[in-house]
Amino acid sequence: MAKESNFKNMTLTLFVVTLLASASLGFVYSFTKGPIENAQNAKINGAISLVLPDFDNTPAAESFTREIDGGLLTFYPASKGGEPVGMAIQTFTKNGFSGQIDLMVGFLPDGSIHAIEVINHKETPGLGDKMESGKSDFNVQFKGKNPKDFKLSVTKDGGDVDAITASTISSRAYCDAVERAYNAFVKEGGAK
Repeated sequence: MAKESNFKNMTLTLFVVTLLASASLGFVYSFTKGPIENAQNAKINGAISLVLPDFDNTPAAESFTREIDGGLLTFYPASKGGEPVGMAIQTFTKNGFSGQIDLMVGFLPDGSIHAIEVINHKETPGLGDKMESGKSDFNVQFKGKNPKDFKLSVTKDGGDVDAITASTISSRAYCDAVERAYNAFVKEGGAK
């Protein structure tokens, strides 16, 4: 005997299907949440190691955040033998060609840049993605420079940074993120 198709039966069927789908999504989310967080933490810890000189503390355990320009900056203080060797700052810009760019910038105690790593971006492959280390030498020009004396803007805007060819917007955004990190570093008492 076939059930009659009516509003009540259709509503009940739709409710059951929706309940099963949402339960499945909840299960997949809870199952994948931990590995995704672990992968993100590993990426951040790897970036900290790449942008700072050798350290013997655990910067992630001593990290702190500050709200700046509508976003969060995370500070990772690094030391060796109890003496500060630098500060890694996870910074951002919303001015990328394809949206937000997240960087990890390593500063030495005097404020000079030790290194910079890209954590996340959606810039155009083959153009804006050349900001990543290993894809071009763009980020090398920042190494050892102190933003106190090095203008963090592209040469087209009167600064000291050679832009990525055909990616001036991405280059400007990168400089914006680095400058945000430097200003926050100084505000927190760095660059003495």
